[in-house]
Amino acid sequence: MISFVSGRPILSGVPVWRCLQQINRVPNYSTNTVLLHTRASSVFMSFRPSTTSRLLSIKPVSWHTSHLCHKDSRGKSERSDSKEGFSLRALAKAPKPALYLGFSGLIPFISAPFLMAATQSFHPEVAYAQVVYGASIVSFLGGARWGFAIPAGSPAQPDWMNLGNSVVPSLLAWLALLCRDNIAEGALVVIMGLGLSLHYDLTLLPGYPAWFKAMRTVLTLVATFSLVATLVLKKFCSEKKLIEIQK
Repeated sequence: MISFVSGRPILSGVPVWRCLQQINRVPNYSTNTVLLHTRASSVFMSFRPSTTSRLLSIKPVSWHTSHLCHKDSRGKSERSDSKEGFSLRALAKAPKPALYLGFSGLIPFISAPFLMAATQSFHPEVAYAQVVYGASIVSFLGGARWGFAIPAGSPAQPDWMNLGNSVVPSLLAWLALLCRDNIAEGALVVIMGLGLSLHYDLTLLPGYPAWFKAMRTVLTLVATFSLVATLVLKKFCSEKKLIEIQK
């Protein structure tokens, strides 16, 4: 309700000119916008150098395709060499003469049970020849350890452990040769000598390269299985001497 007091219109106790002045007053958005812009720019400028420096400090990481597909072979080889472990993949690094001569040395081991299996009979002379050959290999492994520890600068020192354990395979080979009348006992002694020599070379006595340890493992397993095959043929096949076959 409008009333006039002292010449001025009043709306419900409020002067009309004040209402119109408040209604016609337009908020100054441009000023607020400028203030917000300046504050945001100041904040951005305060963080921009450090952020830019951190972004520039990040270097791109480039990975080789072999590293993405496989593990780092260099780090793996260093860890394996530090632990003196070995892998069958190390056979690829073996020298060709050692590889060919080592695997050709399995021919006398494999040929004995193969011949007896082909004739379906057990020949004591062939079995004893296999035992003698195995005893010579066991003695050779002990001598190889002795010869490896003697040169100056060798990783294996010529101490009681290396030289003393090098004599044990030769003693086992000598015991195997004494078992001429009992092929089974001689074969078991040879198997014991092969396993003991492998245990020395892999765990107890350090110094051999990884490729030699891998080759020794494969050769020892094949030689052991050939001796076990001879013992199986002795049990299940009839015994025949070569002299009786020639007559």
